[in-house]
Amino acid sequence: MRYTFLLYSDPAMAANMTEEDWAKSKEIYGQYIGALQEAGVFVDTDWLHPADTATTVTLAGGEKRVQDGPFAETKETLGGFFSIEVENLDEAMKWAEKCPHVHYGKLEIRASAMGSV
Repeated sequence: MRYTFLLYSDPAMAANMTEEDWAKSKEIYGQYIGALQEAGVFVDTDWLHPADTATTVTLAGGEKRVQDGPFAETKETLGGFFSIEVENLDEAMKWAEKCPHVHYGKLEIRASAMGSV
């Protein structure tokens, strides 16, 4: 079953990070990605640009509406994701608990509606 980890955090935290902080973060996430790959469960990952660079589109009600920036005003925003392929939610939760993001943000786990691809 494919699961996606949605990584939410307060963007203000990133604003105060130094080059050294970023380098250490990349190293820590690199180790996590390596562990996922070694276990054979890694599918994909990416960091996203900040929510204020987003564009939201809807055709609800038959009318096209385009909004710059995030759809909702929230303190925490979606900053990235991991997709993994594991047997069940319990296994996905074990990998989620190993993700560095859980130490400073929230990690939402969602099963793929399409199952395994």
